[in-house]
Amino acid sequence: MLNDYQQVRQQTLALTEWLSAEDMILQSMPDASPTKWHLAHTTWFFETFLLQPHLPGYRVFHPSYTYLFNSYYDTVGDRHPRPTRGLLSRPPLSEVLAYREYVDSAMVKLFEQAGDKHNDDVTIGLHHEMQHQELILTDIKHALSFNDYAFPEPAPAEQLPASQPDREFTAFKGGLTTIGTNAESGFAYDCEQPEHKVYVPDFSLRNSLITNQEWLEFMADGGYERPKLWLSDGWARCQREHWQAPLYWRQTEDHWQALTLHGYQQVDPLQPVCHISYYEADAFARWAGYRLPTEMEWEVAARNQTIDGNFSGSGRWHPQAPAEKGLTQLYGDVWEWTQSPFLPYHGFQPPGGALAEYNGKFMANQWVLRGGSCATAKAQLRPTYRNFFYAHQRWQFSGLRLAR
Repeated sequence: MLNDYQQVRQQTLALTEWLSAEDMILQSMPDASPTKWHLAHTTWFFETFLLQPHLPGYRVFHPSYTYLFNSYYDTVGDRHPRPTRGLLSRPPLSEVLAYREYVDSAMVKLFEQAGDKHNDDVTIGLHHEMQHQELILTDIKHALSFNDYAFPEPAPAEQLPASQPDREFTAFKGGLTTIGTNAESGFAYDCEQPEHKVYVPDFSLRNSLITNQEWLEFMADGGYERPKLWLSDGWARCQREHWQAPLYWRQTEDHWQALTLHGYQQVDPLQPVCHISYYEADAFARWAGYRLPTEMEWEVAARNQTIDGNFSGSGRWHPQAPAEKGLTQLYGDVWEWTQSPFLPYHGFQPPGGALAEYNGKFMANQWVLRGGSCATAKAQLRPTYRNFFYAHQRWQFSGLRLAR
């Protein structure tokens, strides 16, 4: 467990090596946080939930950090307002890095003294940090998107083996089935539990994700101009924010470009479309004559698939074209919107203590996404993993797959 701890903590730092101290203070919107804040908050998590209650004689690094780097744990105490995290010029980055070293050293002592006694809480902390690794990438991409100088001139994209996306559908027999988990075979969040029975009718899932080429066809056919395709709230948001293409797309004289974390690239027609909202995904499915899958259907389809794909460890941090035919890319590349609201499973019980606030308090007005993305750590994923976002949010690597 100590090796796992040190590996995850080091990976977080590795994701920031290309950033300057100035980059790491940027906050471009209330939904995003500065990289420096992520580095401190993930450290605060271990200090608050492991070191303070369990390491005798532990002294906090700085008493103000409990206020500055608490995210949403009301039972722990007051916190700095989320929309103004970008105003925290102090503590400086050097002090935040010293904070990480201080806590990491104390965690070694905790492992030495307590052995595996607190492994369950450590595991939650590591998965929590992996979630913030993904947010570091998505949040800094949004922040740097306002400054063309931040990225190099468009460079040729790395050519990977690719094939034409398979637009066929794979059929699945319906019936009474089990979804969710009791976490007996490994870690899972409370919102993935308990394992329970549901009835899923016969369904089919498209073999490939929706591509940029298909999205261009949707745009050319007036997809952003036809209110009948859209949910009412989605159409209002589309008009208010002047959506005409996915987030980070821009049109040049003769083609569209998409911003990647390696700079602007010409839109690759074979790659999965990403940075779209639930509203856009739903409108596209209606335009195409299909629908979004339910999260139960997605789990049925994914449970026997190998958890392999384009994850954050590749360093590409952008969805790739499929390399094979058949049902593919269920994991990695883009989070897949489902038509399922993020609600508790029957029999859901949050954990005790402050960690009861981890997921349960957000089970309203959000939608489930499945499968992970090119910014997700592979170690985070399993068939039962449930991500969730509001219907209008687009800064995550989110895309879609059709169902019928």
